[in-house]
Amino acid sequence: MGILRRIADLFQTKTHRLLNMLEDPGESLDLSYEKMVAGLQQTKRHIADVTTERTALERQISAAEAEVAQAERDARTALRAAREDLARGALRHKQAALQKIEGLRQAHTALVPQIDRLIAYQRTLQERIERFRTEKEVMKGSYAAAQAQVKVTESMTGIGSSLDGVGETLRRAKERVELTQDRADTMANLLDEGVLSDPLDGRSQADRELHQLRAGSAIDADMERLKAELGIAASKPVPLIEHRSGTKTAR
Repeated sequence: MGILRRIADLFQTKTHRLLNMLEDPGESLDLSYEKMVAGLQQTKRHIADVTTERTALERQISAAEAEVAQAERDARTALRAAREDLARGALRHKQAALQKIEGLRQAHTALVPQIDRLIAYQRTLQERIERFRTEKEVMKGSYAAAQAQVKVTESMTGIGSSLDGVGETLRRAKERVELTQDRADTMANLLDEGVLSDPLDGRSQADRELHQLRAGSAIDADMERLKAELGIAASKPVPLIEHRSGTKTAR
């Protein structure tokens, strides 16, 4: 029995958790509002029914009062004609009508406070519905704003599914870019050093070095020519000092 109870409690907990996940507060509030409005409409129908019954009682009372008056007139007419038997019959009808009026009036008297209570209940319920409607709209607006804030925060922090793994993707892309850049720099250095060669360039390493020297000499000669034409003193080569380590620096 204890195990079954624990299973039932566990199932109830899981069910409540699932319902909380599936339940939309806005829809729940709208549903409650609709139920309250339906209750108000039902109350109005009850008031209409009871009011109709009161009107029917009042009509029956009026009809019974008319019977009493007519029986009174009939009794007078019978007595004038010396017909006491007819007069007694009219008076018996009068008494029956009076008893009917008494019962109808008692029912009418009992019905009036019921109508008053229903009308008061209707007013109270209508006021509550108006307050609930206002609170409902405020709560729906607050919930929508909070929900939007949660989604934006999840997107910014990567918690949400829309940016799931974006940080890891960015890290891997950055590593690949750095690795590719390092490879490009290495290939360029190897190409400059002659370790790698251009397959379209059929010259040897010595020919390429001589070509670079000739290009450098031509540039220097052209530079000296321009300086001479402009009257700028030619620059003297700076002597180099050779260190023990084999490196050379300017004096």
